Order: sequence, then C-alpha cells, then structure tokens
Amino acid sequence: MKRTAFITNVLQYAGPASISALYAKGFQLLVQDPLFADPNIKNTFLSKYPNTSITSETNIENLINQISETFPTIDVVISNDSFPAIHTSISEGDLKGLENTLQEIVIRPYYFMHRLIPKLKKQQNKSNLIFITSSRTELPMKNGAIPDMARAANNAFVKSLSIELAPYGIPVNAIAPNFLYSETYFPRSLFIENPIGKKYIETVVPIGRLGQQEELEELIIYLAEMKGSFHTGSIIPFNGGWPVALDRPY
Repeated sequence: MKRTAFITNVLQYAGPASISALYAKGFQLLVQDPLFADPNIKNTFLSKYPNTSITSETNIENLINQISETFPTIDVVISNDSFPAIHTSISEGDLKGLENTLQEIVIRPYYFMHRLIPKLKKQQNKSNLIFITSSRTELPMKNGAIPDMARAANNAFVKSLSIELAPYGIPVNAIAPNFLYSETYFPRSLFIENPIGKKYIETVVPIGRLGQQEELEELIIYLAEMKGSFHTGSIIPFNGGWPVALDRPY
C-alpha cells in the first residue's frame, strides 16, 4: 500500500522541495496551495506531477474534511508555512502586517493541528509531522521584529506539539531554513542575478550562496521515512553555516 502525505502551500517556500522529494519516493499525495485557483498554474503543476490530488482550499475545516475523504490514514504531514517578510521599525509599526504574519505563520498552523490531531490519534499507524519554519531568529535583524516574532512562536509551537504527541508515538520535527532559494523569500532576480544581492549572500552565508531546493529534499526524505519516534522535537537548521561573525579588522 502506498504511503500517503499532505503538504501545505506546495508552490511556495519549501513546497517545491517537499513535493519533489515525496513524489520521487512514490507517496500518494494531496497538496494544497491557494494559487491552484488559477487553472493555468493547476494544469502546469499536474503536467509535472500527474496523479497528485490538489486543492486550493484555504478554509481549515474544509481542508480537514478533504484530507479525511482522500486518505483513510495519513503517514506524513508537511506544514510549509510562509508569509512575505515585513521589515519595518517597531516605532513606525505595521500592525496589520503583524496580524497577517501571525495569522499565517502561527495561528493557522496551530488551528490546523488542533483539528487534525484527533484523526492522527485514532490511526493505527503513526504519522510523521514535519514543519518548515525558519532559523532567522538565530541572529535578529534590524527592523525584523515582525517575522522574527512569528518564527520564534512557530518554532516554540513545534517543541510544544512534540511534547504533547510524544506519548502517542507521533514525532514532530522542523526544518528551519534561512537563505534558501525561493521566490517567496530569496527570489532569483534579487539574490542570484542582481550583483548587489549576490554579493550580500556571498558575504553573510559561509557557504557563499543560497541553498537549493533539491538540497533540502534530503532532510525531508529522512524525516518523512523515519521509522522510530524517539527523534522528536528537533528544529534542524538549514542555512549554509549561517550565522557567522564578520572577519576581524586586525
């Protein structure tokens, strides 16, 4: 019987690595992204990943129903949560931006798990839960309070959820990228093709470049196919050795 998996926001952030990794391993997939409401995007995706079930649904209740209708049991859930990073000073503030960021990065995945957990607990086979968070909080950035706050809460949620589900043998782990190539956070036009952005990456990332989606696949496959449940509660950085202090002047 094929293993089953569900991925959120599959066209964004670490979604491309997630679908590529699990599709290659033969998982039966249900993937979600609001961009699938565009028929052209939907058809392009299905031409690359045929026999994949897709949905543009954003309502959590409806999404939970779709998952239950598609899969009697689910082996892997990848919560790939993203929202454009808003960089602004706290004094100038962007309260609506803060609310929207927290909604997508913190509240939405919390409520999704709140509704999904009863199904997971009833399953005979355990599920592997994988969150795509961020390691950006390892070195707070000027004017980065909004995304830093959200990602700190996101990582804290993973730790709390892992404790809650440990007695049920359900491992909960996170991969925490930074400087991962994605059109969501580090678009090609600004950080690969633009000399200024490229120089910035070469300066601040020890490996000297952006991480690639295909490199992330190795971690996703490891966590998705993990047999045991003792490895839980981990937040695995994926950031090319960042952060690092600048060279001393003498």
